[in-house]
Amino acid sequence: MANVGKSESASKQKRESSGGQDAISLLTKDHNNVKELLKNFEQLRKEKAAANRRREIALQICNELKVHTQIEEEIFYPGVREFLEDQSMIDEALVEHQSAKSMIKQIESMDAGDELYDASVTVLGEYVKHHINEEERELFPEVKSSDADTIALGEELMERKEELMNKLH
Repeated sequence: MANVGKSESASKQKRESSGGQDAISLLTKDHNNVKELLKNFEQLRKEKAAANRRREIALQICNELKVHTQIEEEIFYPGVREFLEDQSMIDEALVEHQSAKSMIKQIESMDAGDELYDASVTVLGEYVKHHINEEERELFPEVKSSDADTIALGEELMERKEELMNKLH
């Protein structure tokens, strides 16, 4: 039994050294990027920056979130579901994604000069921060302690993310 664990560990180290990124690290990096964009938007809002500059950042936030939610829904959640004792976390995350997507569509259809534009982006940010907090404090630790192959999932996530980002540009 000890040899099995050792060979699995060696295999994991080999994948990591070959450039494979752990799924949780990749998703956490996405979370941090979105949180930074949200801070930038908030700063621009406080400074009463030009509407086009605020909209530029808001659309970056929306695009990042659209890609992130899609790769989680297509790859991460299905890839870890079977390894989780409590699958309600994934079900709740999927419902949260639907609400976020609805807010994103609303923001994308608005003009940055609209009365509720800044408030809409701010509420999306608060909602997303809540979702991130739940994933990072509850879901990710459970996935880390499971038998899910987070390196293989990370490679799939990165490949799909690059594909989706290229479609946006």
